[in-house]
Amino acid sequence: MEKIMKKLAKETQIVHGIHTGDKNTMDLVAPIHMTSTFQFKNADHGAGLFAGKEEGYIYTRISNPTLSMLQEKMAVLEGGEDSIVTSSGMSAIASTALSLAKPGNNFISCTTVYGGTFALFTQRFKDLKIKARLIPPSSLCTGKEIENLLDKNTKFLYMETPANPTLDVIDIEMWAGVAKKHNIPLVVDNTLASPYLQNPLGLGADIVVHSATKYIGGHADIIGGVIVGTKKMMDQIKEKYIHYFGPTMSPFNAWLFLRGIKTLAVRMERHSINALKIAKWLETHQKIEKVYYPGLVSHAGHHMAKKQMKHFGGMIAFEIAGGIKACKTVMNNVQICTLAVSLGDCDTLIQHPASMTHSTYSKEDRKNAGITDGLIRLSVGIESADDIIDDLENTFSLIR
Repeated sequence: MEKIMKKLAKETQIVHGIHTGDKNTMDLVAPIHMTSTFQFKNADHGAGLFAGKEEGYIYTRISNPTLSMLQEKMAVLEGGEDSIVTSSGMSAIASTALSLAKPGNNFISCTTVYGGTFALFTQRFKDLKIKARLIPPSSLCTGKEIENLLDKNTKFLYMETPANPTLDVIDIEMWAGVAKKHNIPLVVDNTLASPYLQNPLGLGADIVVHSATKYIGGHADIIGGVIVGTKKMMDQIKEKYIHYFGPTMSPFNAWLFLRGIKTLAVRMERHSINALKIAKWLETHQKIEKVYYPGLVSHAGHHMAKKQMKHFGGMIAFEIAGGIKACKTVMNNVQICTLAVSLGDCDTLIQHPASMTHSTYSKEDRKNAGITDGLIRLSVGIESADDIIDDLENTFSLIR
């Protein structure tokens, strides 16, 4: 069944995955295995499971049938051999990084990443004596510039593409080439694209991470993370970190992700159509100084996005004339758009990165990452694009 699924179109894989229900009861919808522990047939069976000589389940912190279904589905969608689901996107990133690096090591990351990731890399990892070496601006860096930061203690490369919140588009194949040349893994945060729009493993990346909270779930009602890669790498992350630190996803959340992911293709299509229409409108507006959206020909990463993405996604950032005062006017007066952080919801969400999601950056760091005080991030939902445009236009008219 797995081989058949990998040959099918992405839309079909998204709906069906490998299993559609319990093999014994023949459920159409996968059941939720809400249990902390599992029974053994006998003492030898239990000993065999703990020794790894038999397949089965012991304890949900280690594995669970509902989690396994989601892991199998995510591995298929990203083109990996195996995956791990975790309690949050941050736990997926932390688990991956801490499995690859130890005190005294370093890694290379793009400057522009999610604010929580930036704080983890530059503050928390500093406490652990793991050094993040940052490259700005990420979309323009060359392989040589990456190599100049490498040494014998560099354990992995890390990127987001498109990057949060500036929608920087990064050449995955180029970064993967550097990683392979130096025999270190490339980790790609694929949250903003989703596995429907982009598959980094197929472009040479070694590990993909997601905040599944966003487009995988799609309804702003669950939190979770995903790590995808080779079975060997996933086993390493499980053995070094997951099994002992325990960032386990709830079986109920896994079931909700399985439910939400079935509409991923149609949602991403609508997000992308809406975002392109809104971005084109924003680009013509006299009160907007700059629009960041990979679907615009004016975007520096447009041609790269066309190369490595199916569509351009649902995220837009734009700089508004009048700085933070104008930003507040817009955010405080929207009616259709919702003032909230996060992204990937069916509702359109609007927020101010400099004071909200990326407030973990210092003023200098924000400047290096291209995050200005006048930058607004818009997670475009699946409502009518015309209604979103009218809502924004009404707020722009209030700017003085």
